[in-house]
Order: sequence, then structure tokens, then C-alpha cells
Amino acid sequence: MRSYKGLIVVAVFLAIWLIPVPAGLTPQAWLLFAIFSATIAGLIVRPIPMGAVVLVGITVSALSGAVPSSSALKGFSNPTIWLIVVAFLFARAFIITGLGSRVAFLFISVFGKHTLGLAYSLVLSDLVIAPATPSNTARAGGILYPICRSLATSLGSEPGKTSRKIGAYLVKTVYQCDLVTAAMFMTAMAANPLAAEFASEVAGVELTWGIWALAGLLPGLISLAVIPLVLYKLYPPEIRRTPEAPEWARRMLEEMGPVRREERILMLVFLGVLTAWATSQFHGVHPTVIAFGGVSTLLIFGVLKWKDVLGEKGAWDALIWFGGLVMMAGQLNELGFIRWFAENVSGYVSGMPWLVALIVLLLVYFYSHYGLASMTAHVTAMYPVFLVAAIAAGAPPLLSALAFAYFSNLNAAMTHYGSGPAPIYFGSGYVELSDWWKLGFIISVVNLIIWIGIGFPYWKLLGLW
Repeated sequence: MRSYKGLIVVAVFLAIWLIPVPAGLTPQAWLLFAIFSATIAGLIVRPIPMGAVVLVGITVSALSGAVPSSSALKGFSNPTIWLIVVAFLFARAFIITGLGSRVAFLFISVFGKHTLGLAYSLVLSDLVIAPATPSNTARAGGILYPICRSLATSLGSEPGKTSRKIGAYLVKTVYQCDLVTAAMFMTAMAANPLAAEFASEVAGVELTWGIWALAGLLPGLISLAVIPLVLYKLYPPEIRRTPEAPEWARRMLEEMGPVRREERILMLVFLGVLTAWATSQFHGVHPTVIAFGGVSTLLIFGVLKWKDVLGEKGAWDALIWFGGLVMMAGQLNELGFIRWFAENVSGYVSGMPWLVALIVLLLVYFYSHYGLASMTAHVTAMYPVFLVAAIAAGAPPLLSALAFAYFSNLNAAMTHYGSGPAPIYFGSGYVELSDWWKLGFIISVVNLIIWIGIGFPYWKLLGLW
């Protein structure tokens, strides 16, 4: 199977490289595009781990002359990449200390008397911890899924005949809302800082943490309020009242014991980092430096141990493959490939008013995720091109950068393979495949209506376009 997948990657490279170099491009740019495309194919089919795929891509790029040796490791010095690494360490702190679970149990103990309140409790828990957990797989899968699963079991809902009692509703709701919280903050999904870096490199648009969060606040909150209600009507749970849930949550809190010193320190550091990120445009300290300060504080006070830092494999894996992808995308931009490709794409919407052109490009970008199993691969392969194409069609740069960034998260709503948490939640067995796809499409339409119909006017009111 691994060799078969490897052949797919090689075939993608050869299929592009053997095509005559298009007019307007240099052979170097076309060669790098072939390597880049093969790397993206490798991220999708995964013949070897993702970090290894990108490492091979970097090596081939340098040895073939597609990238100068002096630029091959350029991505690893990028501060945005290190922001992702450090944010992974914050996520580890939430899991190690149990603070993420405690937040969820607190919300359930207060609002969990009804099924809808129970769903909102889990959604609010996700919203609270999202800004400091860049892996929505770790957040939704490592923190929220075990709680969601335990709740369903305690209420007599298991996969199969009793799944519709409450488990199916909770699973689908938590998954869909996790994509919204991932969209709301730059540090809530691993590829978000990557999108911000691409916006800066290819379009000269600076997406700060504060602008991203402020612009995502209103449409995000509306989506979080509406999605549980829509699913409650379209996919109703049999159990409508859950008086046992608050008591269950209180028992869980009793088992955890009183709030520990490490949790208090983590909460204070977390709030301090969020405040500093949100106000970075006033004090000028780079978000990565702020993040380093937060993790350093956690290390000094023993909330995180150095072995925890060394053991956070996801962070170091992300450093390798994000750094390599940023380098290749940056070199493609320098060689003129992004501009050339965007001009060809924008030709299909030429003559349209810029707003219509932007919406058409957003819809194509959004629903093309049916063919992708990685949010990061989608951002890497398509975000820079569609962003530049929209700007070439006359769309305001900041509006376009934000819209494509948010939709890079929301577009994983449709399938059971579109993001890291999707296989976890679908694999629970509570939701049938046909229901997953049908409800996913409906929620995708709901999100489009909210983020375009309400988001665009809201961003106009904020003066972002």
C-alpha cells in the first residue's frame, strides 16, 4: 500500500514536469511547481508521515536547483511557524493540567439540564480553549470527544440502536461547531497562521491576531448559536431533558479535586497571552514573542516540564512540514508562479463585479474541499492562488484574505474525512454516513449564509474594506 501511494506522488510530479513549460513561466518555476504539487499529493495520500513527505520535498527542491540552497531552510526561521509550535505547547498544557476538561465540566454542571443546554456547554468549552489550542484535532478529539462520549454513554446512548437518543446529536454538533471556533482565532487551527503568512507574502496583507479575532467574532458567535438549533430541528435527539448531566459533571469535578496551582497559573498566563495578542498593534511585540513568553512562564513555574516540550511530537512535526511548505510557496511567489496562475484563474471571472467574482471564487474554494482530506493541504495548495485571483478581480485585499482564511476552516463541514477530528467523531459510530454528508452540506450552506450575508456587512462596518 505504501509503495502504491508513493507511485501516486511520483506520477503527479512526472505528469506536471513533463508538460512543456507554459508561456510566462521559467523552467525553474515549473519544476518547483511540479515538486510542490507532488508534495501536496504526498500530504493527501501519505505514503510516509507528513513531516517526512515535506522533508523529501525540500531535499529534492534543493538538489534539483528549483530552490537555491541558501533558501531551502528559509521557512524554519519564519516566526509564524514558531507561533504554531509554541501554541501546540499551550494545548499540551491544557491537556496535562486537566484545565480544558474542568472548563467543560463547569459549563455542563450549570447549563446541562436540557439537551440543547448540554450541547451549548460543550460548544462554549470549545470556544474558551480554542484561542490557545492550534490543533483542533487535539482540542476536539483529545479534550471534548472523551467528555462527549462519556456523556452519551451515561445517558444510555450507544452507537447503533440507541445512537439517536442523544449521542448522534452531540457528536454532530460538537464537530460542526469545532470548525467554527477553529475559524474564529488565528491560533485555533494549525493552518491559520500559514494562511496569514501567505496573505502577507503574496498579497502584502497583514492579518494580526486581533484583526482576525475581531472580524470573526460576530459571524462566529452567530454560527455557534445557530448550528446547535438547526441540528436540533433537523436531527433531533430523542432525549430532550438531561437532569442527570449536571450531577455527572459535578461528580467529575469532585474526582478532579480542587483547582490546582498549575491550573491557576495556566489560566493567568493564558489570559495574559490572549490580551497581549489582541493588543499587539498597540505595543508592537510580535505574537510569536508573546507566545514564547507565555510558554517560558509555564516552564519557570513548572506547569510544563522540559520533557513535555521535547515530547510534544505534534509541534516538532508541524515545524518540519509547515516550514517546508512556507518555503516552497514563498519561492513559487518569488518566481512569479502565483501571479501567473492567479491571472489565469481570474480570467474565468473577468468582467464580473468584484463582489460577484469574490463570492464565485469563495464558493469554488469552499466546495473543492470535497476532494481533500487535509485542511492544511487545502490552504497550502489553493489559498495563495485564490487570494491573488480575487484581488486581481478587484476585490479588497483584506476582505479577501479574511474570507478565504475563515472558509479554510468552515469548508471541512461536509465530509467524514475533511479534517483531523472528522474521522474521530464519525468513527464513533453514532452518525450514519448518509446523515453525516447530508447534514454537513446543510451546515455548510448555513455557514455560507452567515459568514457572507452577515460577515461581509460587519467587516464593512469595521472598516476592513
